Amino acid sequence: MNLRKRLRRLVNPPVSVRSVPGVAGSGARHVPAGGPWSRDRDYWVHVLERIASPVVGNLAAGTLRASMPVEQSGRHDRQGVAHLEAFGRTLAGIAPWLELEPDDTAEGRLRAEFRDLVRRALINAVDPSSRDSLKFADAVLKQPLVDAAYLAQALVRAPRALTAALDAQTRAHLVTAFETTRVIQPNLSNWLLFPAMVEAGLAVLGARWDPLRVEYGLRQHDQWYAGDGAYGDGPEFHWDYYNSYVMHPMMIDVIDTCRSHLSIAEQMAARVDRRARRYAAVLERLVAPDGTFPPIGRSITYRVGAFQLLSQMALRRSLPDGVSAAQVRSALTAAMHRSLDAPGTFDANGWLQIGLCGHQPATAENYITTGSLYMCALVLLPLGLGPDDPFWSLPGEAWTSARAWSGQPFPADHALSEETR
Repeated sequence: MNLRKRLRRLVNPPVSVRSVPGVAGSGARHVPAGGPWSRDRDYWVHVLERIASPVVGNLAAGTLRASMPVEQSGRHDRQGVAHLEAFGRTLAGIAPWLELEPDDTAEGRLRAEFRDLVRRALINAVDPSSRDSLKFADAVLKQPLVDAAYLAQALVRAPRALTAALDAQTRAHLVTAFETTRVIQPNLSNWLLFPAMVEAGLAVLGARWDPLRVEYGLRQHDQWYAGDGAYGDGPEFHWDYYNSYVMHPMMIDVIDTCRSHLSIAEQMAARVDRRARRYAAVLERLVAPDGTFPPIGRSITYRVGAFQLLSQMALRRSLPDGVSAAQVRSALTAAMHRSLDAPGTFDANGWLQIGLCGHQPATAENYITTGSLYMCALVLLPLGLGPDDPFWSLPGEAWTSARAWSGQPFPADHALSEETR
């Protein structure tokens, strides 16, 4: 099916949904009507296809710049960096799903198609002669450093489907693109993890990488740890979702990639995982019985990208004690319905529009563009678990807030101290 026909088919979700059993009166949308619990996966794959098709399909065809609208709110024109934003963030979210082998199911055939599209998209993204060659260096806007990091994170998350599948020329172009970002000076904040992630990407590509950039990002964040699973965004703590957008997920992936070559990564691994489990527990409790979550802090237009860490810990089978995979799936499915199904989330051609729940341009900071919005794809990481994994196969469960506000028993919450083991 060609891209235009697919996008027309994706205008409406393919199934209706009903309430989670055991959450009386909650109205929490969750499971396709008349289907087994595993049909949750059908909805997630539908969301993946709807979000990723315009970005990956157009870049594979060399038409991303020509086709993608760039809605933006700032005084400075950021159109030149929006396309790498859209591609890097989308790919970081769908990479674990691509890593699963294709098969003869409808989902497996779709995955095979997407693997081919992504490989062609990568060629066009880094080939200097391509009309869709993406911008990896901008010393003024600095944004390419951010999204080169998400692209590198995608390579880390799909070593067979993406990294090993690169032809020699594309690999060389990608190495050059990553090295180009070294001219960008990161801010003294979560941005220090972007050069660390890029260097990890160079490492998985078999290229020379700079351990000092990795070590600096890890050490600084260790010093900025604020307690109870949360890091400061630089020297100060911010109430927002950046611990999930950036900090925990990139620290985990950088450490996984570099720990055998870098002593500080090995030394930090256990405490980074312990802190991530605590923050994941907090995120699970933030999903209200109806699937809403607090619209707090910067970059709320990243929508359900706010739950990247919870999704990542599910993918790693490393959820906090007392938090089941089934309740996480149920909570995330409800949050996805509330945010992504809202009218106005996508334009008539299938592109994301600025907002948390529908089209809400006033919610955007001056760095937000259409490309930025594809951070929401990062909620899709558990699709990297096969359909038979307990995350998908077990009956749905009410999550913590759904239990609490329906009068059911639920576990007390406890802060994490550095002495907790």
